[in-house]
Amino acid sequence: MTTATAAPSVRSRVAELAAEQIKTWQEGYLRDSPQDVAALARLRRGAGRDAADLPDLWTLVDTSPLHTRLEGVRPLSEEELVRAEDALHAALTLWALHQQSRGAHMHRPHTYKRPAGLGAAVRRLMPPDGIDEPVRKRLVRAGTAPDLTSLSQRLRDLIVLLRRADIPLDYGLLAGQLYTWQRPGGADTIRREWGRSFHSWQEPAAQTPSRSPDDTAASLDDSHKDAS
Repeated sequence: MTTATAAPSVRSRVAELAAEQIKTWQEGYLRDSPQDVAALARLRRGAGRDAADLPDLWTLVDTSPLHTRLEGVRPLSEEELVRAEDALHAALTLWALHQQSRGAHMHRPHTYKRPAGLGAAVRRLMPPDGIDEPVRKRLVRAGTAPDLTSLSQRLRDLIVLLRRADIPLDYGLLAGQLYTWQRPGGADTIRREWGRSFHSWQEPAAQTPSRSPDDTAASLDDSHKDAS
């Protein structure tokens, strides 16, 4: 008896593609491969910018797997392809900025024991026993961005802080989130994911009862109070 396997979601395909491409560049960069060092320099120029503005990167960011026909999987619609390509561009260019001049892996896969989502990474910028309000507001401001280009620009500011502190991020996870962000209602979903991730990095003994994951997620939805 054959068990049917669920077709991969577009989000998961975007996440896997980003992680695969970054892994190759990252290993080459850390080996000081001239080709990969040059690739990162090109990618960095795209951080926080619209993909359509940088035709130079079209030959560098390989989106062909998104067009590949997979057995049992419907082809992506034009709208899905645009969202996927834009999410991939944003994630790869932000990673290149993060990896600049760092001798360790700034892309690290998220695990339950070692959270590497955006919220968890931002929380690590703060003291264990308190909330750094200016840093938290940067995350909130990213969460209230009106479009992907604005979101990428606001994430760029956070990535600079993470780079200075040598705090890694799962860019496959981020790429998938940026894809979902662009879907109707997707921004609410991702804000909530970032809010929960904000708390996930701590050991249970370090959890503070004064602020729940849903409280943080709710604050990411507050575009009037904290977005300025």
